[in-house]
Amino acid sequence: MLTLVYGGELYSPNYLGKKDVLITQDKIQDISDNINVQSDALQKIDATDKYVVPGFLDGHVHITGGGGEGGFSTRTPEINFSDLTTAGITTVIGCLGTDGTTRSMKDLIAKARSLTEEGLTAYILSGSYRVPITTLTGDVQDDIVLIPEVLGVGEIAVSDHRAFLPTLSELKKLAAEVRVGSMLSGKKGVINVHMGDGKRLFKDINQLIDETEIPAFHFVVTHGNRTGEIFEEGLEFIKKGGFLDLTTSTVKKFLESGEVKCSKALRYFHENELSFDNITFSSDGQGSLPNFDENGNYLGLKVGGVSSLFREVKEAVLDEKVPFEKALSVITKNPAKAFGLENKGEIDKGKAGDLVLLDNNSLEIDTVISKGKVLIKDKQLLVKGTFE
Repeated sequence: MLTLVYGGELYSPNYLGKKDVLITQDKIQDISDNINVQSDALQKIDATDKYVVPGFLDGHVHITGGGGEGGFSTRTPEINFSDLTTAGITTVIGCLGTDGTTRSMKDLIAKARSLTEEGLTAYILSGSYRVPITTLTGDVQDDIVLIPEVLGVGEIAVSDHRAFLPTLSELKKLAAEVRVGSMLSGKKGVINVHMGDGKRLFKDINQLIDETEIPAFHFVVTHGNRTGEIFEEGLEFIKKGGFLDLTTSTVKKFLESGEVKCSKALRYFHENELSFDNITFSSDGQGSLPNFDENGNYLGLKVGGVSSLFREVKEAVLDEKVPFEKALSVITKNPAKAFGLENKGEIDKGKAGDLVLLDNNSLEIDTVISKGKVLIKDKQLLVKGTFE
């Protein structure tokens, strides 16, 4: 199977000018000013007046659903294949959340494999909010070494009224298991931390990094924009080499109570000439956005949407005047680096044939190609999930 995308302006996410891209099977074979290929198996996609960008990577999606903080009826549903593709997402990382009881690791790995069979690339993280964490094999290190889809652990909750109050010693042991497991498996090894707005904030994570030999680059701290205080501490955290992940799904109350809107956070980085390298966006898709009162009593919830991922990038560009290639990096190159996915997040020879075509004025998603297969073309959904 050969796919030629021609006539578009290429962002790798760095701007490369007007280029053609040739995909063979599931990988990029060539990038050139004018590719001339003759084959009966060739399909051509005209990218004139389009931006050609890498497929988006969402590093935090509750692919089997989440929630449950208000009882069984508040368990959010699992994600549909086309929810991801219409949002431009070609690579997704699934995780559990608050509920590690009625949501299982077996369900998580099965859902990830189904999304991969249907045409995306899906990985998972072992565990949930709970420490000690729930695994597939019974051992953190074994999960990372023996199961290809497992990239690390998460979403481990700290500084939150729903956290299982992990001790510093437990966190150190967990980080060490991830570190060794990553070395044995050739993976990067990720410790995805849910940062709540409690009193301790980054204290335990910073102390762990300062007191051990565990490199900070293993840590991806999510919900880094939930409050201004978290965001400010997160700016110091990335100086250590960790990754600060900003959540794009939100509700009005979060914004009114001090949450930093993702698009405005990027403007802050741009205006202050800060490096974008260790900043990522994720959607928290299908996760619950619960509302609690000041005493921790449940009041209600909404459901996070993966469509928010690119929406915040688009707003950063169109409304906040952040350079396109900088904004694009937080859902392409940066999360690929954060999770150690070397063949993802950039348009380059030998990398995955994952592309998104955007209208160059409105930045609306026009075409989505995943592993060389066209899933959406001219805004028309060509491939649906098995039961959609």
